[in-house]
Amino acid sequence: MTFAALILALLTTPLQSGLLSMVSGIHHVTAVTRKVQANVDFYAGFLGMRLVKQTAGYEDATQLHLFYGDAAGTPGSLLTFLAWEDGAPGRAGYGQISEISLSIDPASIGYWLTRAMSFGLRSEGPADEFGEPVLRLKDPDNIILKLAGAKNLVSPAAWDGASIPVEHAIQRVRGATMLTEKPAESRSFLESHFGYRLQASRGTIDRLVSQSGDIIDVRDARGFWSGAPGTGTVDHVAFRAADEEALHSVRKALEATDASPTNMHDRKYFRSLYAREPGGTLVELATDKPGMTVDEEHAALGGKLFAPPEAITNLHDLKVMLPQFSMPGQPRINYRELPFVHRFYTPPDPDGSVFVLLHGSGGNETTLMPLLNKAAPRATLLGVRGRATEEGFPRWYKRITPFSFDQNDIKTEAEAFAAFIEGAVKSYGLDPQKVVYVGYSNGANLLNSLLYLHPNLVHKAVLLRSMPVLSDYPHADLKGTDLLVISGKTDAYGKYASELEERLKSSGATVDSDVIPGGHDLGDADIPIIQKWLLQENR
Repeated sequence: MTFAALILALLTTPLQSGLLSMVSGIHHVTAVTRKVQANVDFYAGFLGMRLVKQTAGYEDATQLHLFYGDAAGTPGSLLTFLAWEDGAPGRAGYGQISEISLSIDPASIGYWLTRAMSFGLRSEGPADEFGEPVLRLKDPDNIILKLAGAKNLVSPAAWDGASIPVEHAIQRVRGATMLTEKPAESRSFLESHFGYRLQASRGTIDRLVSQSGDIIDVRDARGFWSGAPGTGTVDHVAFRAADEEALHSVRKALEATDASPTNMHDRKYFRSLYAREPGGTLVELATDKPGMTVDEEHAALGGKLFAPPEAITNLHDLKVMLPQFSMPGQPRINYRELPFVHRFYTPPDPDGSVFVLLHGSGGNETTLMPLLNKAAPRATLLGVRGRATEEGFPRWYKRITPFSFDQNDIKTEAEAFAAFIEGAVKSYGLDPQKVVYVGYSNGANLLNSLLYLHPNLVHKAVLLRSMPVLSDYPHADLKGTDLLVISGKTDAYGKYASELEERLKSSGATVDSDVIPGGHDLGDADIPIIQKWLLQENR
């Protein structure tokens, strides 16, 4: 046996006792994506990884979480992504993972180089990194991804369900690069608690290797900028614990140091705890079991959406709110770059009707979707996000006081929204005469302003908790415009509803109105009123 082979055997042979035999290697790496469809097309399409699980987030149930891996979703093969659809970009820097590497057969480097070119993807390399051929790519969020030729790091269940020959398939996670201003402390942390040990050093990088054979490159990032969370960044790296005993052992050891692990978490597919290493990178320790097949058969992995048991929002509403995606080769919505962030929800059996939804203050493009899905289950929903902000939350125009508004901003945003609708009609093949607009509060107020500022744009609309906000109303002929106004009996803004209704009627609009017993909030009381109005309109 050569010296190199001996070292490799020692590194990949599990220890028989002690903590290091209970903790070994990477369980998964979690990053944040801005566009879920592009993410699926890249990881399930280009890379050919298996989508093994889709869940609502455990920290935020309105956030989609996708898991990719090998055929069985084996710990060590998993890349997971939190979908912050159209969220703000982050910045890679110290205190973060900056690169993820995946293991392939060294002989497959040429295949992947050719495949990248055929997909129009820019790649760098192959280059030698610690004796391995490495091809460097960027995913759609500009996360650096490396394909590393690691002959002895293979999956026990390589996925052969994609268009990639199984001999060239992604095997498992090869490793990750950790940027730190405290390289010595970061390295000691990984060695002391997670079973890594130094394999080699090159320049500013110490390569640490686990018993499982995967690696963490600890890179001295002194002089770099700090990392900032957001889309296009890696949230954390999770290490493997054989069982809960190992989890408790590491937690106890961490508590004896300056590290501050969180409480234990039950993530259904594994139990885990979190801590920050001395350089600031978030790390997790996750158990191997119960695994991805706890709620799906092996053949059906990744086919259903699951929600955490404690989720406040029910699964049906989550399916409406979470971003939809199609697997490679399936029909999908090709989103266009338009002036407003927007999202479609397409029901399983659409009837051809389309509702355009304008949220209230602090909402977003998904806020009204559950309500309208209940009122019109077969309608396609197009939620739109306002561009103005107040204390960081979306609005449709600037507010001066609770009852006075920036008139120039209303007109500017109304013009931009009209341009958005014109673009959406052309891009998505919408019939302007059949679109129903639904606005709530701030969104409803933009809609009632649009009726006067851009006549003939809106033909049917539901105005929920609305009031007039223009100081001067231009003349508009609203004949042929059908409107439903629903106000709240105890709503502070409700006293303005009758003024709005009279103005709309005097301009020629057909106005139905109703009052619910509650206040400004939306609720189930709105649903039958909307349904009754829709039935009248469709007769």
